[in-house]
Amino acid sequence: MTQPGIDFPGLGVGLAILRDGKLLLYRRRKAPEAGFWNIVGGKVDHMEPAEQAARREAEEETGLAIGKIGFLATTEQIIDTDRQHWVSLLYRTEDFSGEPQLTEPDKLSDFGWFDLDALPQPLSAFTSAILPFLR
Repeated sequence: MTQPGIDFPGLGVGLAILRDGKLLLYRRRKAPEAGFWNIVGGKVDHMEPAEQAARREAEEETGLAIGKIGFLATTEQIIDTDRQHWVSLLYRTEDFSGEPQLTEPDKLSDFGWFDLDALPQPLSAFTSAILPFLR
């Protein structure tokens, strides 16, 4: 069986969730970029609209109820160390309810709200790609 991102370029989505000028980040447990801080996101399923995938992934990973989201950009990440290749659609929102939780502890280890000028390191390529669109 072939795997997106590994056997061929995968289509991913990411959602920057902002509150009071701070960005919600989670630390990844698994490749690509295990140990790196990342916005929420994941792969787009077959026949799933990308905007819907961004909302679904964010809700699964955070436990938040996500409202309106806006498209920011398309980026490409080629992560040599993990031999992964992703084309990603990036979105942002400040429209959500609830408090974030660690709902997928097998995939993510820590989370927090971070000032855009004081982000934890290391940042994933995915997160670094969205930063210019958030400032």
